[in-house]
Amino acid sequence: MAGRQKPSFAPLASSGIVAKAMSLLEHRQAIDALDADIVRLLNERTRHVLEIGAIKTRHGQEIYAPHRERAVFQKVFRHNQGPITNEGLRAIYREIMSCALSLERSLTIAYLGPEATFTHQAALRRFGASLAYAPQRTIADVFNEVSRQQADYGVVPVENSTEGVVTHTLDMFVDSDLKIVSQIVLKISHCLAAKGRCEDIRKLYVHPQTLAQCRGWIQRSLPQAEVVETSSNARSAELAAKEKHAAAITGELAGERYKIPILERDIQDNSANATRFLVLGRQCGPSSGADRTSLMFSLRDEAGALHRALAPFRRFRINMTKIESRPSKRKAWEYFFFADIDGHAEDTKVAKAIEMLGQHCSFVKILGSYPNGE
Repeated sequence: MAGRQKPSFAPLASSGIVAKAMSLLEHRQAIDALDADIVRLLNERTRHVLEIGAIKTRHGQEIYAPHRERAVFQKVFRHNQGPITNEGLRAIYREIMSCALSLERSLTIAYLGPEATFTHQAALRRFGASLAYAPQRTIADVFNEVSRQQADYGVVPVENSTEGVVTHTLDMFVDSDLKIVSQIVLKISHCLAAKGRCEDIRKLYVHPQTLAQCRGWIQRSLPQAEVVETSSNARSAELAAKEKHAAAITGELAGERYKIPILERDIQDNSANATRFLVLGRQCGPSSGADRTSLMFSLRDEAGALHRALAPFRRFRINMTKIESRPSKRKAWEYFFFADIDGHAEDTKVAKAIEMLGQHCSFVKILGSYPNGE
């Protein structure tokens, strides 16, 4: 169900509250009574979660379970009769789950930093505010932190709807044993932030990818500004906060972090601008019923090799949603292909198609199976 839909809701009488004009005091007393019930039920729910965590630990299973998380959200949305929106409920339950995770085990999430970047925002959207977060300088550092078990999970960007794939993320999978255990699709809303007025801006700090996504707006709205490229959107906000006639194109989280006012929102040239992030872990979960599998493979140097390699997916009617090629960096003119397909690697048809793919390839590697969508 779409989180932005505004569900209809029943009047107070349907929930057992007498349908009469209640005074301010009576409303507050009702809220106090409901809060007491909510706290009691939340603690009861958390005790069940902790027991489940203990069972998982005894069986060597991962505490974080994206497939179960997805199922919980779907069930919660089905129960929702409003006036809270599904997106509002998602935010509430995200923090409930985050708190429970932190009680089960002290989890650390590594992400491409610094703090207040869009990757940080994506990590918070997936794991909530109760866990520990460790910003890393590079994508390679995120992989290394999870591989060395200094972090439990990692979050890295993999593609933007406007600018395409993040090639360094794909390249890291060649030698890594980590798995993709979840994905996050985050709508990217770029903001103009400055401590002065828009007409007084003389310098604009902006990350190169952000510049590419906002170039048209900048040319129309700030043609007089000197554009200075930075290492991140957070860094842009940090620098602009220190200068009187400077501004930054950044995210709201960075604006809050560096206490720099937002002058304009949604200034990206493409209103549908979104970035997909991957959650890195060491063990994939079981099928959720609506999954995506990412894999990489290398072809033999033969005419028609790619056509023959992809034929099994057509045979089993498996939708391939993406395919990218990258130089292997091991041998001139040798390439790795990265593909996303619908289904879980343990599904019968998907498993057979991947097995047949291997018959035409010199190398096949499953990068992970995980719930498809948010």
